[in-house]
This record gives sequence, structure tokens and C-alpha cells, in this order.
Amino acid sequence: QVQLVESGGDSVQPGGSLTLSCVVSGYTYTTYGMAWFRQAPGKEREGVAGIDDHGNTIYTDSVKGRFTISKDNAKNILYLQMNSLKPEDTAMYYCASAAQNLRQTIDPDYVRYWGQGTQVTVSS
Repeated sequence: QVQLVESGGDSVQPGGSLTLSCVVSGYTYTTYGMAWFRQAPGKEREGVAGIDDHGNTIYTDSVKGRFTISKDNAKNILYLQMNSLKPEDTAMYYCASAAQNLRQTIDPDYVRYWGQGTQVTVSS
């Protein structure tokens, strides 16, 4: 049974930092792309950051230079380090098993499995 379990969401002030984690079980995730998505109320789910099986990364423009995606293959954990958080980063964040193609990792149409989400709120 494939499971993706996120943690690390919290409420922080603008300019703060958070690290999200996603524990993956049930399949060999190292051979597939992984990604983080987010969805704010009233908005579509968007790809935030993706990483392919070679460790190459891709980010949506709004988070470039602030967010870093990484993975620990030995522990089957995906991370999202978020710095300089802004109120517009407020959303439910989802871990996803994605396509192998780097550009497609942040396309929700190619997601195979979703986590349940973890809430990030940025507010003063």
C-alpha cells in the first residue's frame, strides 16, 4: 500500500521559515519524480517544486530562491525547506509521487499518488 505522509506545517510570521517532510512507503520512490504542490482556498492546486530521480530540481517562479526541495533516499523522505515566507504562501501543501520527466513533476496531471496535506499559514 502506497502512503505519503506529510508533516511540518504550522503558522508562522512573514519572513519566517518552515521545513515540510513527507515519508514515503509502499514503493521504491527513488526511481520516480517527487514533488510538492499547494492549494489555497478558492485556487487551483499548483506545483511548487519537483525533483527527478537524478536529483535535478525545478521550481515555480514565485518560490525560486526561497524554497528548496530535497530527498533522503536512504530514509524515503522528501523535504521542502521554505524560507522568507510570505502571506501568499499560505496554503495546504501536498506531497506527490510525480512523473519521471523533470518538467512534468510539477504538473498535477502526471501525479500518481497524493499525500493528505499539511497546512502552512503565513500571517502577522
